[in-house]
Amino acid sequence: MAEGWTYEKAGVSLQRADEFVEYIKKKAKDFSTLLFGSFSSGVELQGYKEPVIMMSCDGVGTKLKVAQSVGVHNTVGIDLVAMNVNDLITSGAKPIGFMDYIATGRIELDILKQVIDGIVEGCKRAETPLVGGETAEMPDFYPDGVYDLAGFCVGVCEKERLITGKDIKAGDIIVGLPSSGFHSNGYSLIRKILENKGVSYTDFVEDLNAKVWEILLIPTRIYWKEVKTLLEAGVIPKAMAHITGGGIGGNLIRVLPENKRAVVEKKRLPKKPEFEWIKDLGKVEEREMFRVFNMGVGFMFVLCPTVVDTVLSLLGDAFVCGYIEEGERDVVIA
Repeated sequence: MAEGWTYEKAGVSLQRADEFVEYIKKKAKDFSTLLFGSFSSGVELQGYKEPVIMMSCDGVGTKLKVAQSVGVHNTVGIDLVAMNVNDLITSGAKPIGFMDYIATGRIELDILKQVIDGIVEGCKRAETPLVGGETAEMPDFYPDGVYDLAGFCVGVCEKERLITGKDIKAGDIIVGLPSSGFHSNGYSLIRKILENKGVSYTDFVEDLNAKVWEILLIPTRIYWKEVKTLLEAGVIPKAMAHITGGGIGGNLIRVLPENKRAVVEKKRLPKKPEFEWIKDLGKVEEREMFRVFNMGVGFMFVLCPTVVDTVLSLLGDAFVCGYIEEGERDVVIA
């Protein structure tokens, strides 16, 4: 009699899945969570009078294709945490829990352990516990060696301390924090430029003193500690913006009230050579560069002028890069 079908023969290994769950439990044991590994898990909520729960959801995009092409998987987990936490904290919320979703055609433990190591490292940088997640083995849906990531972050804030941008006025100052590079946006454009120019991920870029993949896989910077520093010092920004897809203009405008225009001065932005490299390589117009990439600024604050010096002293690499004026709601790169 022919051997019958099993889940294993269909391409799904419950044994590998169990081994991976045990690995995650081991890596996450330092976080204070409730019922980790059960059907749901969480954290205790203490010290708030009128708490508001804030949530975010995001992924890493086609940066994953670079990681999977070169077999480097320990940085994209940091990106996953960063993309979610950086969005969440713009509201003034404290991140209190992170969850991941990993989908793959086949659970390859050595690869996914690297991904989890990155997620755990990202959670440590964000001072946010990994409270759970889901790993879906989906043969015939994802090719072997391919995985996708999604992340979910939950935060809490006192309702009266939510940061909305509603109090922004003409004369307010925009202060930025540098990005660590491309972060996790614009990779579809980057990959097409490299492909068109015949540039390999393993090629060495003399001007940047690094291989292409090393430049592209620099993890997204996590800005929670800087935001926490300000909040604990009693400095409450009028608004905060995470500069992701859509660039400075597409993200800063999201926090502006009606009849207020943000002016961002190009000459004040950090000079990041990787942006010039991809701009020249692909002959990308400057306007398109600002529309797609963060252009060296990963996070922005809109501040009352009276607190700017305090912010600059508290955050060592912060810099003034613009101001708010009366006008049609817009962001001008001047």
